[in-house]
Amino acid sequence: MAAMKSCDRPLSEAYDVALLDLDGVVYIGHRPVPAAAESLAKARAAGQRLAFVTNNASRTPSAVAALLTDVGVPATAGDIVTSAQAAARLLAERLPAGSKVLVVGGMGLRQALYAQGLRPVSTSSEGPAAVVQGFDPRLSYGLLAEGASAVRNGALFVGSNGDLTIPGGDGPPQPGNGALLKVISSATGVEPIVTGKPERPLHHESILRTGAQRPLVVGDRLDTDIEGAHNGGADSLLVFTGVTGPMTALTAPSHQRPTYLSHDLSGLLVPHPGVHADGDRYRCEGWTAHWEGDRVEISGEGEAFDGLRALAAAAWRDETSPDPEALRGALERLGLG
Repeated sequence: MAAMKSCDRPLSEAYDVALLDLDGVVYIGHRPVPAAAESLAKARAAGQRLAFVTNNASRTPSAVAALLTDVGVPATAGDIVTSAQAAARLLAERLPAGSKVLVVGGMGLRQALYAQGLRPVSTSSEGPAAVVQGFDPRLSYGLLAEGASAVRNGALFVGSNGDLTIPGGDGPPQPGNGALLKVISSATGVEPIVTGKPERPLHHESILRTGAQRPLVVGDRLDTDIEGAHNGGADSLLVFTGVTGPMTALTAPSHQRPTYLSHDLSGLLVPHPGVHADGDRYRCEGWTAHWEGDRVEISGEGEAFDGLRALAAAAWRDETSPDPEALRGALERLGLG
């Protein structure tokens, strides 16, 4: 699938469902991302349906919907798709109805298991057929030990997501579920089946729940949102309101390159111009990027993000990730360095 595409109408009209990441896209912590609520309201008014897709398995869909509503984006539990739900579906497809599943995590996982007709338990002595682990800030050593014991006894091991870190608010990143999964995997020698982004089960769950015919994945992370879109065969919009900056995007490996680029969610509301290649020159609107020896030069004028699209096309001319130094001057010329 080509990394960059053009779209001659707003993305909110071209794609029937936007599958939106949350932290770094709609809110950061408990603070709304600027322009997010207004942009999503306009996308809905244009007929696009919204689904909010999260790797966080600790919150229930109702709790996530309440947080969204608090930051100005009205939502119901039916609008939320979680890695806990993806994990529960995978387990329900592999286990008989009513099977016991040891939960190393919080209420979001337990609720998802109940919804799939499975029975959450808390100790290995109950003979669970599987262990499912999801992030919970209150996770105890005792529960991890119970999970390890059950996995050692042959229980299927499933992880809701493999994120090594989670946002730390105003501080540094904190350990995520991927780091916690290593406790059980290291103790047992068994690697979990992971259902969250960028793996396919969560994207599959999103499609099943929304009925999307032409979904657009929207996110701020290359290694979860954008790679997950690639794995699911969907187009993607990368926004720069979260963890990824322009330089990181330009030096992304081929399987983490987005279809569209935008500063924020207002990118849903506008057309996206194409990039025209003429030999080693890449033109988007008023900007032209080209390789000059071992670096990329950019010239022209106009909207900075049109220049970024031209620069991205030059940077992504092949499967190889370019050296950041080859791009630094051009990014500074655009005011995005």
